[in-house]
Order: sequence, then structure tokens, then C-alpha cells
Amino acid sequence: MLKRTVVLLLAGLMIMLQGCVGSNGSLRSYANPYQGYEFMYPTGWTEVSVPGAADVVFHDIINDSENVSVVVSGAPEGISLEDLGTPTEVGYKLSKSINALAKDERDVELLSAQRFDAPDSKTYYILEYVAALPTGVRHNLASVVVRRGKLFTFNASTREERWEKIKDLMKRSVASFSVY
Repeated sequence: MLKRTVVLLLAGLMIMLQGCVGSNGSLRSYANPYQGYEFMYPTGWTEVSVPGAADVVFHDIINDSENVSVVVSGAPEGISLEDLGTPTEVGYKLSKSINALAKDERDVELLSAQRFDAPDSKTYYILEYVAALPTGVRHNLASVVVRRGKLFTFNASTREERWEKIKDLMKRSVASFSVY
């Protein structure tokens, strides 16, 4: 009887952990109809309250340093993402603002910057960063879009040593970000 209980508990734990750590994990849907955006986040992650500029933050319940977040900030009415610059220019501006907002010293390197034109005629910039922090090196992906006089930034972040293991899951999450 004890063996059977232990086997069942281990099987249940393995099923729960599979959604949290694997790159083949599934994604769950989140939508904020008030702000007008939606995205997919990894199964097994939970919404957390974080003081600051983020509208919403989800993080892994096991590796709590892995997270996705949305920041909504004002943009001049009538301005487009292209008016702010090319993907690379916007990527560098965003890296400078990350450094300006940080209370500690950060070294942020822009690895790639791409433009994506969605079927609904919205332009998104997909940005990839590596940030050296006092607590360690982090890998970040961001999706940036301007809509209705607001700048929306979706960010997915993990420790560099976990990047290879979950990069496909993070890329799928960032690619799912949509503003309506």
C-alpha cells in the first residue's frame, strides 16, 4: 500500500513539474480587455503582485526568477512604432531606459532586434537582450508595440544558465503577445 501511494505521488509530481520546466510545456492564455492585450504564458506559472511599473507579472512557481510581464506606458497620440525608430534604435533606447531605471549597475547588451508585421497591420519589434546584474546574468526577450497612444512592452526573462532549456517556450510566449 505504501509503495503504491509513493508511486502515485511521484507520478503526480512529475506531471505537475513537466509543465513548469520543459521547453515542450504548454501555454495558458491571459487577456486584459481593459488595457486591450493578450498573451500566452507557461502552464504552472502564477500571477504575482510586484510593485512598480508592470501591469501584470507571471512567474514560474519553481524557478521564481523566470517571469513574463507587461508594461504599459504613455506615447504621444498619433505616433507609430516606426516614428520611434528602427527595431535596433528602439532596442538601444529601451536598454538605456533599463539602465536609467535601475538602482544598481547593469550592463545590458542588445543581441537582436527584428520587425514583425502582424496580419492585423500592427507592427511589433522583437528584441533580445542579455543583462549582467549584480545577482547574475539574465536573458530577456521583449515585444514592443504602439497602439491607442500607449507603448506596450511584453518582456520574458530568465537566468542565462536556464536560457537554452526554456528558450523555445519563452519565444512562443513572446510571439503570442497581441494588442487590440
